[in-house]
Amino acid sequence: MELQERFWDATIEELKQGFFEEDHRLVCLLCGREIEKGVIYPDDGLLYEPKRYISLHVEREHGSVFAYLTGLDKKLTGLTDHQSRLLRLFYQGKSDAEVQEETGIKSASTIRNHRFALKEKERQAKVFLTIMELLKERDAHAPAFVPLHKSARMVDDRYNVTEEERETILSKLFPAGTDGKLLTFKLKEKQRYVVLREIATRFEPGITYTESEVNEILKGAYDDYVTLRRFLIEYGFLDREPDGSKYWLVS
Repeated sequence: MELQERFWDATIEELKQGFFEEDHRLVCLLCGREIEKGVIYPDDGLLYEPKRYISLHVEREHGSVFAYLTGLDKKLTGLTDHQSRLLRLFYQGKSDAEVQEETGIKSASTIRNHRFALKEKERQAKVFLTIMELLKERDAHAPAFVPLHKSARMVDDRYNVTEEERETILSKLFPAGTDGKLLTFKLKEKQRYVVLREIATRFEPGITYTESEVNEILKGAYDDYVTLRRFLIEYGFLDREPDGSKYWLVS
């Protein structure tokens, strides 16, 4: 199971800690970093057992799971930008008066109303999650959807793709197999998303690439590698330094 799918299938407890256990390893849900069980890890003069070490990784590399999750696209969190900002301030331990000052909200009652609205969303989410869990037990006709990548931008109908549709699109557009050449990039939005998602798998998580290295990898997929590179960034699969000196796969 790929990391994106594992992220969406994670339990609340796994999401809270930012990693999951699998066989003889611990895997960061946010970037895919793997830590072997049964190993003691030295770091800055200290020794860490695996769970503490991967927790340290999450803290160092991602700030906190809370910051990471509230930083996801609003269509993935269901939160407005204003709600996300308020949640981050509450998480920092700010008092209502301090939140008022930082946000420019004039009334203390407005802060309380926001807190109430967020609590209401929590209650609704619990009910909805329970409904969906019960539905899974009975709905034998539900299609398998391609999981969203967490860095998805412009989330809309183009991401509404089933696994069956994905396989059909890829077999048609990669006649020699998905490791080979792309037939054309003159595609509809949904096809473009599926193709870019597949091409992104040619990059390794946690590795930084130069522009020339990215180009070489993309040349193996399509002659117009510049267009591919641009769309991989636009769709949130790749990111780069402002000067283009480094590129990396967005986890």
